[in-house]
Amino acid sequence: MSSRTPPPLTRRLPLAWPWLRLAGAVVILVGLGWRLGAEAFLAGLRAVDGWAVAAALGIGLLTTVASAWRWCLIARRLGLPLTLAAAVSDYYRALLLNAVLPAGVLGDVHRAVSHGRQAGDVGRGVRAVVLERGAGQAVLIAVGVAVVLTGSVPVDVPAPAVPAAVLVLASACLSAKVRRAVRATWHDARTGLLDRGVLPEVALLSAAALAGHVALFAVAARAAGAEVPLTRLLPLLVVALLVMAVPLNVGGFGPREAFLAVAFGSAGLGAAQGLTTGVVYGVLALIGSLPGVLTLFRTSEQRQVRPERLDEDREHVPALVG
Repeated sequence: MSSRTPPPLTRRLPLAWPWLRLAGAVVILVGLGWRLGAEAFLAGLRAVDGWAVAAALGIGLLTTVASAWRWCLIARRLGLPLTLAAAVSDYYRALLLNAVLPAGVLGDVHRAVSHGRQAGDVGRGVRAVVLERGAGQAVLIAVGVAVVLTGSVPVDVPAPAVPAAVLVLASACLSAKVRRAVRATWHDARTGLLDRGVLPEVALLSAAALAGHVALFAVAARAAGAEVPLTRLLPLLVVALLVMAVPLNVGGFGPREAFLAVAFGSAGLGAAQGLTTGVVYGVLALIGSLPGVLTLFRTSEQRQVRPERLDEDREHVPALVG
């Protein structure tokens, strides 16, 4: 009989989390398929035409540059060298890896750890990406809450409570590490994000990136056949982006489609069309990240994406998802 001690919960959770996300997304999508039929999914694939692909690539470029520029500003304030060209390249790669790998954040983890290794400070490299992602989420949450408070969304939105519950569970399981990480992150946040010399620029870039995501959603809705005024669509699309933060998805697929099906149905636009819109958006977002393929395999030893590197980087997943 083996006397090997099983790994503690704090080590098992990060390893199991990608598969829990995948299982949750599959359950949601299977439920939608059973309820609405497979035709809504297939319609989403058929709706992607050349115009939509061109729009996805163009909007993807603008949002990626805005996000990468935000990362540059924060990293430089923390004393980490990062050029805009390198940031855009790494950001594209991260978007692609996020979309195709089960954890949903391994692309961001890899760019954080890779940049930290090159700069000589992995911890600060990870915190720079945490702050960069957090800035974008803060603007999205602010806009999403404002939209919900206007009463223009025809369904209740309990989504913010779900990530909160996950954070509470993570804090309970990783309390000592969380406390140390929070102290270090708060110290860097005051310098790299909250300082008056950088915060306005970061907020503006985050708003620009959010506008790009909403624009891509509008393209997806039009491609899916939603012929209604944008003023009626925009509140639903903004909240759909907020719902995508629910950590039970793969590449965004899962809660987004469920919310859009319910929201479109409640708004009289048809649940199937809401599901189709979510599928089209997911496909267009993946297309928008495809330039990341060009950055996956480089001759530079520091920039190559290798399976063993991704395995090593998994230990940093809690920092990015928490």
